[in-house]
Amino acid sequence: MALLLPILLGVAGIAVDMGNMYLTHTRLQAAVDAGALAGSLELPYDPDLSKGVVDQAVRLMVENNMESAVVTSVSAGTEIRSVKVTAQAEVKMILMEVLGIADKVVQASATAGFNKLEVVFVVDNSGSMKGTPITMVKQASIELTDLLIPDGATPDTKVGMVAFRGKVRIDAGAEGYEEGCQNADGTLNRGIHEDFMDEYYALPYYYRSSISLDTCSDLPVSLPLSQDKEQIISSINTQTATGAASGTVISEGIKWGRHILTPEAPYTQGGDKKDFRKIMIVLTDGDTEDGECGGTYRAYYRPNNYWTNAYYGMGVKTAHCDDNGVLNQDMLNEAQLAKDAGIEIFAIRFGYSDNTDINLMKTIASSKEGTDDHYFDAPRVDDIPDVFKQIGKQLGWRLL
Repeated sequence: MALLLPILLGVAGIAVDMGNMYLTHTRLQAAVDAGALAGSLELPYDPDLSKGVVDQAVRLMVENNMESAVVTSVSAGTEIRSVKVTAQAEVKMILMEVLGIADKVVQASATAGFNKLEVVFVVDNSGSMKGTPITMVKQASIELTDLLIPDGATPDTKVGMVAFRGKVRIDAGAEGYEEGCQNADGTLNRGIHEDFMDEYYALPYYYRSSISLDTCSDLPVSLPLSQDKEQIISSINTQTATGAASGTVISEGIKWGRHILTPEAPYTQGGDKKDFRKIMIVLTDGDTEDGECGGTYRAYYRPNNYWTNAYYGMGVKTAHCDDNGVLNQDMLNEAQLAKDAGIEIFAIRFGYSDNTDINLMKTIASSKEGTDDHYFDAPRVDDIPDVFKQIGKQLGWRLL
């Protein structure tokens, strides 16, 4: 026993030292993970790490989580639009230092940023968005695309777009659908339904002359998920919010945003929800509008341009935007289908709306319980770029 005692004490000392190393490294790794995530949130404001904003956020977060840790490097990660953090911490040794069989320092590293994302912009292109509002939305969308897909790089990130009014326009690439604007039931929208043409011809000429039977050709074509940055920006820039209008049916925009993000037909570019974080950014001025709601854009003769929307277009004239009406309920239903498919919805309400419209937008947003972290209010056009940057910060919250 006398001969074994030094050996037993040595083994016990090594066990304690190994435990200290493990605990210190565990604390350090947690601190470095937090630092990388904090730094990634600042990438929208410091994308190439040249302003020191990312570096400051990293060091502050690491220090807050482990005061004894020393950040040794903050650099761009090997993944696109990411930040890599390396740090070290000293370990108090009992025996291993004397024996010279271990370092007194442990190291840890972590990378966080924007990757494995599939993002679809679902944007209101009705007449109330024309001019400066749609211009600011396009600019903010392009800036976010720049963050997700930098020039000269091909990250594992895809971007798509759905421009909606009273309906959505698709190309020939949607499996099982005819090219053109779509009705809510998946049939092709041909303007005013044939069942309503007798009412159309019964109108006085001065009313008929103000109705456009083609409210589709000015609506931008939806873009399936793509990694081609030039194609994405070109698609974003097709939005003008001008031309013959057909109202605002938000549910159709959300529906086609879901179709684009999910891997099943009609579009199959989407990845598995286990592998990709799927994001839908819905921006509208907050009102579902079909000409029956009153207000500025009400048409007091029937039929009218609104009768070319996705519901009237399939022969249904009982789906209106009254509070708790069909259009509002379908908007909630489509948002729930998207969430069930693993899609996060960021909802942006532009302009000023009543409490019903605000609550609808808050309800469709994928906010954490007790928060509105996925809902954004943008009453002025100048608010739009900052809202997109705030969304960009949330998209960066991902360890790679």
